[in-house]
Amino acid sequence: MKKRKAKSGPRKTHQAVKGGGERVPYQKAAIRSRAFGKAILDAKSYATDPERLHALFEKAAGKAASIPKEPFKDTWAYFQAMLRLIRAYSRGEYRAVSQNALLSIIAALNYLVNPYDLIPDEIPFLGFLDDATVMTFAVQRTREDLDDFMTWETCAG
Repeated sequence: MKKRKAKSGPRKTHQAVKGGGERVPYQKAAIRSRAFGKAILDAKSYATDPERLHALFEKAAGKAASIPKEPFKDTWAYFQAMLRLIRAYSRGEYRAVSQNALLSIIAALNYLVNPYDLIPDEIPFLGFLDDATVMTFAVQRTREDLDDFMTWETCAG
């Protein structure tokens, strides 16, 4: 058996690169948090209950109207599309979304409205970073479904 050589030197931390090349700490804590885990578990019950899903839409839309856009600047348009998709889905107007995408969107919105998420929203400058991280994660997983929905919106209207 070969013996593995121990690595020396400082440990590298994972980092993500923002659009402008600026390095920011890689944030997975929100995705791994209990609050997001609960949001994922609850997503199925929302998906099968149009009234409950519409209530989630109402809460999330209300919160979206009152939160700062800066933390969500890269995903704001998709965040708004998520809200419209959930409203259309709860009304039975749009069903051409994959189950996985639907559950990811519901989980992200559920996390957003949860007052007990990883970083309380009342903390200045930091309170919405975890929400924005979860939103970015959801957009990455559902971008194709959201693009299809936005195409449907333009053709249906």
